Amino acid sequence: MWHEGAMTAAQRQPAMTMDGFLEWEAARAERWEFDGFAPVAMVGASPRHNRIAGNVEFALRSRLRAPCVVYRETVRLRLADAVRYPDLMVVCRAEPPSGLDITDPVVVFEVLSPATARTDRIAKNREYAAHPAILRYILLEQDAIAAEIYAREAGRWVRATATGAETVLDLPEIGASFPLGEAYAGLDVTEPDPGP
Repeated sequence: MWHEGAMTAAQRQPAMTMDGFLEWEAARAERWEFDGFAPVAMVGASPRHNRIAGNVEFALRSRLRAPCVVYRETVRLRLADAVRYPDLMVVCRAEPPSGLDITDPVVVFEVLSPATARTDRIAKNREYAAHPAILRYILLEQDAIAAEIYAREAGRWVRATATGAETVLDLPEIGASFPLGEAYAGLDVTEPDPGP
């Protein structure tokens, strides 16, 4: 039953504007995201989360060719109505970005955590799908060698999955690919059950 104070995201009025958020965040030592309505505190990452992100960064750095470069979670991604700090993003342009913001990543990665999985799968997925520069969004599981992949195909945002260490994660938008198992190197992670 609906009660006073209950609103959908579409009905919610922003508590802060984008400009207001950028000014507010600049005065803080810690990083915050902006969901289009209010600041969202960045939560700390587990060692496993950090290791997976580092493994993917290493896999990408060894395969990317200029002008493509990979950035870690300390670099800010500015979208139309939100500000995010993805775990990894790949940008392919001849000139390095000026200022603090990246606005045109081609591929974005998030490592799923219990505290952020819902936001990564729903809110960020919606934001990245609406941002035309982003051609591929990859969500990596922490406890299984598995990825959920969204790619822009003929104007649609298409979902696929990849499981297993030997499965090759193809990233045609940046001319790279690597076995999914490389993301989990050095970790005790199970292979997902393929099912019947």
